[in-house]
Amino acid sequence: MLRFGRELGRRLDQAVGSAAEPIDPVRPVDLVEVRRSFAEPIGAADTIKRYIGKLAGKLSLVLEERSLGARRLDLICHRVDSHVQAMRVGTAMPVRDPKRIARLLGDKVESIDPGFGIEIMALAATQVEPFGAVQQRSSLIDDAPPDVSDLIDLLANRIGGERLYRASPVPSDVPERSVARVPALSPGTDASWPTMWPRPARLLSRPEPIKTIALLPDHPPVSFTWRGVRRRVRRANGPERVFGEWWKRDAELAAVRDYFRVEDEAGERFWIYRAGDGEDAATGSQRWFLHGVFG
Repeated sequence: MLRFGRELGRRLDQAVGSAAEPIDPVRPVDLVEVRRSFAEPIGAADTIKRYIGKLAGKLSLVLEERSLGARRLDLICHRVDSHVQAMRVGTAMPVRDPKRIARLLGDKVESIDPGFGIEIMALAATQVEPFGAVQQRSSLIDDAPPDVSDLIDLLANRIGGERLYRASPVPSDVPERSVARVPALSPGTDASWPTMWPRPARLLSRPEPIKTIALLPDHPPVSFTWRGVRRRVRRANGPERVFGEWWKRDAELAAVRDYFRVEDEAGERFWIYRAGDGEDAATGSQRWFLHGVFG
């Protein structure tokens, strides 16, 4: 200690976790933020909501001055005991409507623990995008399309943005690659869903192996066993042949799948396939899998 001074000992304590190390965060120079200090600490949920509304109004004015809209908002509450409580909400589109911002944040006030009271509240738009004026279209015939972005934001912040999505087609013949999860309000693409061969709305996360009795090479199974239940096929349609995407992997150069739509005696319909053409071992393992369920 006499040779190296107190600094070395302090840094060693911080390295092993014996001493706390305060972090000085890097703050963007152009961060859009508004703050409110209180002479008397606040703690009631209704009071916190009321001041969230006031901060949202001030933040909206700053965003409007900069022609920006918020995509992510952070509310930071500094308590009198030096602890910090924070919550974050996101939006599907840039917003700066103070009522909408206050409603999103107020919906999560229960997650804030005020402790002995909050002395400083700060509201920051930590992710922003350009927000220009939008020309409102009017028509004597057609109604304007409904704006569901407010509902999307409420649901996404309650259940999580990753759980709220839209299925979008991807230009691929391989079923598990032909669909992607995209944000609920993302713009559409030129890709379209296959129409020549009907496909199930529900695909299994992974094709599950099944045991079958079938004539090779082009006949559907007479029966199959899936998850321990044997099902006799009453009707079938196919095969729909799907080729491997050789430009992605060399292993798919000769790979094929033969898909069948089958219906069992109970009227349930399934989407099954054989890995391979039923003749050449190079095209696949010739094993059968269940990939989706209709209805």
